[in-house]
Amino acid sequence: MRRHLAHGGEYRAEERHLDELQLATVCQEAKCPNRGECYASGTATFLIAGDACTRGCRFCAVETRVPQPLDPDEPTRVAEAVSRLGLRHAVVTMVTRDDLDDGAFGHVVATIAAIRTAAPGVAIEVLVSDFGGSDEAVDAVADAAPDVFNHNLETVPRLYAEVRPGASYERSLRVLAHAKERAPGMPTKSGLMLGLGETHDEVVAVVRDLRAIGCDYLTLGQYLRPSARHLPVAEFVTPEAFAALAREGYALGFAGVASAPFVRSSYHAAELAEGVADR
Repeated sequence: MRRHLAHGGEYRAEERHLDELQLATVCQEAKCPNRGECYASGTATFLIAGDACTRGCRFCAVETRVPQPLDPDEPTRVAEAVSRLGLRHAVVTMVTRDDLDDGAFGHVVATIAAIRTAAPGVAIEVLVSDFGGSDEAVDAVADAAPDVFNHNLETVPRLYAEVRPGASYERSLRVLAHAKERAPGMPTKSGLMLGLGETHDEVVAVVRDLRAIGCDYLTLGQYLRPSARHLPVAEFVTPEAFAALAREGYALGFAGVASAPFVRSSYHAAELAEGVADR
């Protein structure tokens, strides 16, 4: 599996804007294989609430350590970047902040508000943590009315202890269910990585769980090992298997499914949300 490295043009311009505004992106921190393509097309997924996570998920390249205090100016800088880059669909994700009483939900809400002020026509997608299972946090983010509410399940229940220590499948599913209950008209979204040792039937069961709680959008992509410290790849799933899962998702009633080896939760997010993703 290979990706061409982008350079020059829009890629350099976007990189310069992000550096000037001292912003982190999940594209960089998580070593996303698509960042060259996305930067070159003028899109990025902003990573807020710091660049360090309080959990040690064994698939993720974001650094795990004691985070710095929240930067109160970060929401304004994210909004300025959205405006400068002329985005039509801004994706805002976050590190997990178990060290904070509110899990940083207030920071997410402030970022949504800042983007609405600076770029009122932009669609906003948030990819949030589980907030420790706090309904108050989910309510606050849902009430801020993002255009898409995303929380990734990441893997099948059997593998949670190994892949996502500190997380819970039932809790993550409840986050998505509660968001839909709080704001029935707000699209919800979730994604899984494949190739960690799950079976096809286990993936289908998770996909059905998501539809049962009204999840609208689904992303499925191949897990790629960020470093030797992370979990090894158990299997490289074939494009045909990804295509079969996409058909399964549409048959179950998802409004949009992106299922292919290089798919990530925010890859072609605008196209997926607009219902024009390649089926």
